[in-house]
Amino acid sequence: MENNNLFSIAGKVAVITGAGGVLGGSIARSFIAQGAKVAALDIRKENLDALMKELSGKGGEIIGIAGNVLDIDSLKKVADEILAKWGQIDILLNIAGGNMPGATLTESQTIFDMKIEDWDKVTNLNLNGTVFPSLVFGEVMARQKSGSIVNVSSMAAYSAITRVAGYSVAKTGVSNFTQWMAMEMAMKFGDKVRVNAIAPGFFIGDQNRAVLINPDGSLTERSKKVLAKTPMGRFGDITELNGAVQFLCSEAASFITGVVLPVDGGFSSFSGV
Repeated sequence: MENNNLFSIAGKVAVITGAGGVLGGSIARSFIAQGAKVAALDIRKENLDALMKELSGKGGEIIGIAGNVLDIDSLKKVADEILAKWGQIDILLNIAGGNMPGATLTESQTIFDMKIEDWDKVTNLNLNGTVFPSLVFGEVMARQKSGSIVNVSSMAAYSAITRVAGYSVAKTGVSNFTQWMAMEMAMKFGDKVRVNAIAPGFFIGDQNRAVLINPDGSLTERSKKVLAKTPMGRFGDITELNGAVQFLCSEAASFITGVVLPVDGGFSSFSGV
């Protein structure tokens, strides 16, 4: 039982951005089941309302707060609200992000066909949407001298993946920022403030379903290429990210900071040959 407590997040106050999405919602469910106190943050109030209805009374405590990860003043108000309720912020999960249809090139397009406004949207959401919450909630952790931040990078940050230039550049920035923020927090605010990231492999969600699954349910050519380079030979299930995130937030990872952890079925380690 003592060893199991190493992985416990019970009673921890966790802010989850993008909690109304598939990944954020999955992690919120997992954290609630583990007894955490969850502040679910999303810009889409209807998604938050649905999550709150589902998870209220399921184990831990949860509050839903409509907020914009690209608005620092909004984030500061969220931080004040959480501190007023629970008195501390132990965990920040920067889940808000993802690709956008306009920023994904079709097979017949080149980089020169991409609209700059779409590039700006996808890089801003994924990079600044991670940086801004880290500044606001990370400052609370700096004052506390303790806390754990987990960001979301991508396989697209490891090597070039066709058609998603803006997303790839943003996620590469997230990986680098994770390392930089980890250094900054540990050296200036102590070894109890940690910053890490996960790098998911390929999971089928709302944002990428159209490029991975044909309307008839069969695999697209892109899917076949992905699976050929994934030693496990399958897509991940979204719940398979929960354990890695919990581990990075727990005392079991007390000497781990600045890490970008692949959760990818071996994709990043396999040459394809």
